[in-house]
Amino acid sequence: FGCDLGEHLLNSGHDIPMVLKCCSEFIESHGMVDGIYRLSGVTSNIQKLRRTFDEDRVPALYEDEAILQDIHSVASLLKMYFRELPNPLCTYQLYDAFVSAVQADRATDDRLLHMRAAVEKLPPPHYRTLEYLMRHLARVSEKGQQTGMTARNIAIVWAPNLLRCKELE
Repeated sequence: FGCDLGEHLLNSGHDIPMVLKCCSEFIESHGMVDGIYRLSGVTSNIQKLRRTFDEDRVPALYEDEAILQDIHSVASLLKMYFRELPNPLCTYQLYDAFVSAVQADRATDDRLLHMRAAVEKLPPPHYRTLEYLMRHLARVSEKGQQTGMTARNIAIVWAPNLLRCKELE
């Protein structure tokens, strides 16, 4: 937590952060519940999970009764990981490109083209991680009836964790 994504992946030897893989798989198997990613988990559970990942260990999510009773702590931890990256997933350098993509004309293909162009400029570790995260969030939104997390709600909850302006921090 709190270290550069590219550096972290290089040191760990993984293609994507282990916290993303473990938490997203757990949420997809046990956490498709109302308010996932919208409601906060219990702080002590979040801190316990964070310590485990910080020690380069994988928590026993499926065996820990406290976690099984508090699925929101796993979702909160995942958002925290991305919020604490020193350079956000959608990097500071590409902030303007992402903002102009979102502001592009909806009626044309401009928005999608601008977004694709911005995403393709991401460094490889950021690109792979964003791709994995977006696939996970798409699966969460497919269960929007039971989770209350439509694509719009996911965007509202996740955007501040993925895209930040350096000047505003």
